[in-house]
Order: sequence, then structure tokens, then C-alpha cells
Amino acid sequence: MEQPSHVDDTGTDTPPSHLAALIDAALASHRTGQPRAAESLYRQALALDPANPRVLHYFGVLHYQRGDHETAARLMNEALRLDGDDAACWSNRGLVAAALGHAGEALACYEEALQRQPDFADAHNNCGVALQAQGAFGEAIEHYRQALASNPAMVDVHLNLGTALARLDRFDEALACYGNALSLDPQSAQAHFNAGNAHNARGHHQAAVVSFERALALRVDYVEAHINLGSLVGKRGDYAGAESHYRRAVALKPTPAHLVCLGGSLGAQGRLDEEEVFYRRALALDPNYADAHQNLAWLLLKRGDYRQGWAAFARRWRQSDYEALAIPGVAEWRGEPLAGRRLLVVGEQGFGDHFQFLRFARVLERLGATVDLCVCEPLLPLVERIPGVRRAFSGRPDFHYDSPYDFWVPMMSVPSCIGTELSTVPAQVPYLFATPKKIAAWRKRMGAAGQTQRKVGLVWAGSPTFGNDRYRSIALTELHRLGALDNTAWYALQKGPAHAQLADAPAAFGAHDFTAELASFEDTAALIMNLDLVVAVDTGVAHLAGALGKPVWLLLPANADWRWLETRCDSPWYPGMTLFRQTTLGDWTPVVEQVYEALRNGRR
Repeated sequence: MEQPSHVDDTGTDTPPSHLAALIDAALASHRTGQPRAAESLYRQALALDPANPRVLHYFGVLHYQRGDHETAARLMNEALRLDGDDAACWSNRGLVAAALGHAGEALACYEEALQRQPDFADAHNNCGVALQAQGAFGEAIEHYRQALASNPAMVDVHLNLGTALARLDRFDEALACYGNALSLDPQSAQAHFNAGNAHNARGHHQAAVVSFERALALRVDYVEAHINLGSLVGKRGDYAGAESHYRRAVALKPTPAHLVCLGGSLGAQGRLDEEEVFYRRALALDPNYADAHQNLAWLLLKRGDYRQGWAAFARRWRQSDYEALAIPGVAEWRGEPLAGRRLLVVGEQGFGDHFQFLRFARVLERLGATVDLCVCEPLLPLVERIPGVRRAFSGRPDFHYDSPYDFWVPMMSVPSCIGTELSTVPAQVPYLFATPKKIAAWRKRMGAAGQTQRKVGLVWAGSPTFGNDRYRSIALTELHRLGALDNTAWYALQKGPAHAQLADAPAAFGAHDFTAELASFEDTAALIMNLDLVVAVDTGVAHLAGALGKPVWLLLPANADWRWLETRCDSPWYPGMTLFRQTTLGDWTPVVEQVYEALRNGRR
């Protein structure tokens, strides 16, 4: 985080001896942290010389440090009227302007200081801070470099330069700056903290952990370090460790954001009753805090309380996320009658969410709407064939004249608009359909292989960037027992980095690996239609198979997602789906044994 420089002092006035002694004593008291003594001495000096610019300047500085920025501005303005060549006063006046929220005036003051003293390191640093706040990172970096050219021992400037470089994703250079800061001040908790952020951004998570821990060793009440370390260890699957750091942050600073972090770490451990308390506390502080609404919604939906859950979910939006999705000039649909209305349904979040909620297109069409879909491009061929959809397209709609729509709605807000309950989830499948020609092509190819066994698709891992991926994905080695089944022919549906695990897997898992030929969801859907069953962890392919009407055995961690509820072994969303749940987080052995026995016995 950028920091303005310390108070500047380059004045050289030489007043009469008594006044000079008062001023020297005032400045000495000021510098040694004795503000009351300093104030008394400044007032005595001004009584002797009310027009002394140096006294006015630093008495203004004292007011600035106390938070009385209006008085500080008035005093410094008078000092500059009397001596407009004082670079230090111009620089400090800029700090006051920044504190008052006058960014343009602050920048102008720093520039005035630099016109009078081009090598003024503090003014260059302050100018860099002002430019950085405006997003002018390149110009800010140049000022920081000029400051260091004049005074390479300024720790704050090394930190600020590192921050600006990090904002431009120049993390190696940023780390070098933080290293320079630490060589000057090894006890700088902020330098360790900033280095932790840069290491984390580069994906060097262990180095980030070390840096955050060093920051906390130096400053135990460093709230931001507790939060960032908690988030980092939580993403690595250590939810108990995350909880510990979030609790410390909440004890120090119980903001809505920190309360939600703590609640999320409890929910990830399956402690739902404790989790809810912190979301409610966050909303008591800020009734519009979107993250609290979203996490509370997930909790309520997981419990099966769809009435309250969907209502909370409708308030999930951060402003920037909503604006990126909203359709300008079109009213958002909130449940008004749809007969004869034109409705645009806009997809959101991941592929699995799309596949799950596309079912509502048919419901909306039955309510009388003409339904169009705006979705991610990879989904277009599939969604164009959904019953109830007139047209599907990708990208932002561009209306040159009048909008062709009466309403738009985020796809996942539809349940809240129509009052969906557990008992009224539209579960008619299939509602996605593969291309008959592609289905036939796969049937011919698979038939030529002479397979007489049960054909089972397998997906064992999701995206590694997903927050709970450590627990929702399975290492293929943990499924090796399934490869020994004689009555099962495995078809790998696994894409992404986890596909490489096939190299060390039993031959049965790689015997029918067509993933290199699965260039689209259309291809995957057509292959799935030739399978008897899909065994998968919680990924988009599981939703795709369910929406195609295929039987799915879903392997769930103990901290499963909200949509699978808490204890059920079936799903109200997909009639052909069976849920196999962990009882202990991270322990897949009992789940694999259940799947093995079910396959061995030919269970459907």
C-alpha cells in the first residue's frame, strides 16, 4: 500500500534570536512527539511574528497530523502567500489537499514543489502516490524512481514502487523493490506483507505463506496479513487454519468482509450453524453486503430452505458484477406477468451452473414469454436446441434502436422470480440434446470396438482454480480399484491438467480415451449419449450428463456444494442422478468402495 512521505522540512529562515529559539524549540518538540508543547511554542512564536511563514507552515503540519485538515490548509495557504518558494510547504500542502479528497489540487501542489526543487525526493514520492491513485502507474513509477535517485534510503518509496509495479503484473520487479525495502528495514512488516501478495500472484504459494507469517511475527495485529494468509491457506484446503486467522482478524476488526470470510471457513468445514451467525452479523452491519447475501443464500439452499434461500440469492450482486451482466435500457424481470412478453435470459457463472439452470427456459416459455438466451460461446450449439428457446447468442447485445426485449433476467435469478421450492424444481429431462449425426458417429466407432461391457464415462477432477477443488476432485490413483472391474469399460471424459494422470493409471482407464477428440461440449454430449453411465466428481460434465437424461453417479466431498443439499443420495434437479457422499472430509476410500460394489453388482 502506498504511503505519503514524512513531513518535509527544508526551511532556512533565520529570525531574531528569541523568535529563533522559540521556533527551534517548537520544531524539536514536534519532531520528538510532544504535540502539546509544540503547539504552545508555535502559538508563542506567532504572537511575536504572526506573518512568519515557517511557523505557519509547521503549525499547519501539526493540525494535519491531528486530522484538522481545514485549519492545516488555511495555515499553509497563508504560509505560501508569504513565501511561495518553499518547496516543503507546497509538498505538505499537497498532503493536506489529498486528505481533504482534492486529488487534482494535491497533484498540482506536488508539481509546484518540484518546480522549485526538482530533486525533492518526498515531493516525487507524494506525486507518485497521487498519480497511482488515478491509475497512472507508469508516471507514478517514474516519480518513485526519481525519488530513489535523490534518496535511495527511503523505505516507503521502495514499497510504493513495488506496489505500482505489482499493479502492472511486474511481480519480479516488485519483489526486488520489497527486497530493497527489507535490506534497509528488516523489521518492515509491510514489506513482508507486500512480498507475500506478489508471491501469491505469481503462484508461489509457499513463499507467500512464509512472507505473511513473517509480517505477522513482526506485527501480530496486522489484520490484512491475517486475512490474506487465511485466504491462502483456505484455498490450499486448510480450512481450520483459515478459520484461525479469520477469527483473529474479526477480533481486531469485525468488518462485514472479515465476518463473511470467517463464516465461509466454517461452512467449508461443515459447521453450518456456526457459519450462519457470521453472515447475519455481517448483514446487521451492512444490510446490502452482497457477499454475505450470497453465502447466506448458499447455506439456506443447502438446507433445503428454498423460499428464503432464493430471496437471499437474488441480492448476491456486487455492483461491478451486476453492471457487467445487466442489459442497458431493458428492465430486469422480477416476476411480472410474462404472457406476450419478450425475455432475454443471461447466463452467469460456470458451465455447470449454465447446464443446471437452462432448464428454466422451458418454464418461462410456458409462462407465455418469448425466450432468448445470451450464453458463453462454447454452449451455443447445445442451447439452441433447448425446448422453449427462440434464439441463442453470445456476447453483449448491441441495440442500435429500440430493444427487442421487454425484460432481461440473470439465469440463476429465475427460481427466485417464480418461487421455486424443492417440490417444484422443473426436473423433466432431457432438456439438452446432442446432435443425432454426432451420436451416430460415436455409436459406430464404439460399436466397432466390440464392447459388450457396461460403458461408463469417468471424470475425476475439475478446474484447479475452483476454491474447493482440493476436496471436490479426486486423484485418479484413489480410483484404481475401479479399474479392476471386468464388467465395466471406462471412457475417459477428463479434460484439463488432471488428464495427465492417465499415464500412471490402470490400463482399463485409458483403453477408451477420446478426450483429444472432444473439441466442444457438443462432442462430449454426443459421446455421453452412447454411454450407459457417467461417474464424475462435481463438474460441468456431471451437469451436462444429467441434463441429457443420462444416469450419473456423483462423488461428493463432505463439504459438498449447496445444490446437492445436506444428506440426500438423490437430487431434485436430476432424476437419474445418484449421490455418493464422503462422511469425512478428504477421505474417498469409503466412497470408492461403495461405487465399486454398486458397479460389481450391476446396480443402475
